[in-house]
Amino acid sequence: MIGNRVPLYAISTCPWCKKAKRFLANNEVEYYYVDVDLASREDYDEIVKDIHSRGGRDVYPTIIVDNTILLTNPDEKKLKQILDL
Repeated sequence: MIGNRVPLYAISTCPWCKKAKRFLANNEVEYYYVDVDLASREDYDEIVKDIHSRGGRDVYPTIIVDNTILLTNPDEKKLKQILDL
């Protein structure tokens, strides 16, 4: 399993984002999240810039694994595969 903390960019009211948070927690994946809709404008701009620089779009949830793999709204099967669960 991945040893680094996994960043999750989310929207606070998004059911898919909540599902992703639950999945990571239930599978004991070390992660942290940022609800982008609650972030400051400067932080939001930096998050979007980071996602775009990795070839992604500002769609949520967005999960970054090993600082290289960008997953946008992934299903549980894909998450298990990438996280080696």
